[in-house]
Amino acid sequence: MKRDDALWKAILEDVFDDFLRFFFPNANELFLLENDDETRRIDYLDKELEQLFPPEQDTYAPRYVDKLVKVFIRENDLPHEQWILIHIEIQGYNDPRFAERMFQYYYRIFDKYRQPITAFAIFTDDRKGYHPSKYEQSYLGTQLSYQYNTYKIHEQSETDLLASTNPFALVVLTVKAALKAKNLTDEELLELKLRIAKLLLNSQISKGKIRSLMNFLRYYVRLENPETNRKFEREIEAITQKNTTMGIEQFLLERAKKEGVKEGIEQGADQEKRVLVARLLTKTSFTSEQIADIVEVSVAFVDEVRKDTLPESDSNGVA
Repeated sequence: MKRDDALWKAILEDVFDDFLRFFFPNANELFLLENDDETRRIDYLDKELEQLFPPEQDTYAPRYVDKLVKVFIRENDLPHEQWILIHIEIQGYNDPRFAERMFQYYYRIFDKYRQPITAFAIFTDDRKGYHPSKYEQSYLGTQLSYQYNTYKIHEQSETDLLASTNPFALVVLTVKAALKAKNLTDEELLELKLRIAKLLLNSQISKGKIRSLMNFLRYYVRLENPETNRKFEREIEAITQKNTTMGIEQFLLERAKKEGVKEGIEQGADQEKRVLVARLLTKTSFTSEQIADIVEVSVAFVDEVRKDTLPESDSNGVA
């Protein structure tokens, strides 16, 4: 699997609820995206899909980025359980048999599950005119037409995407930036990449999704020059440290991790953890249990470092 394919598979899972909201404005009314009932969670059926379409043995055969997702819905008019299947195909090159393949997915999936299916084809190429949206057959009075949802990233308005508050819009902007890469210098691509990064870091998206989207941007939009890559990382670090929404303890934790690892890397894993624990003890008000969880050591280990690091009064006075 190519790196871009793996990135797509990962980001679709990380922001799948946003994917649904991006394409269905009433997604919160249609789907059970937040539910305490664990039996009604979103399920990714990649293994089941692979069983329906086993990978070819040929090393050079094309690999497809496809997802099959089970989602519970709020409607109560289905004959069976209240869930549907969402099939997503990411297509990055011209395939004359693409529409036929989409239909093959449909009938094999339906034959196995007998549940409603909605399908999406997301085109990530920059080829004008390539936008297959349906598969049709007709012979001697028998007709077949299969139509699915399509989305051509190259054709999307950058202005609209920048105005969107949906995290999936940043996925689309990232792919558009990658499509522009062949016509830009490394410095121009760096500026575009930083523009998206700043938009991401200044958004109201959850920290977990910010990390996922930043990694997608970092590795999907490739800067060829190593020094340009380092410049991007330095800029991101500077922006992150200036971000006033970051709590002081979180900032100290991140700095302690970086400095602790840097100092301890030549002193062995045990000493590295001691350095990191010591910095957390002196720079934050975390409890021994919290620090033990962060550094992945025992509470006894933290307490031992506390005795060696803090004055007797502080050691006794901190929980």
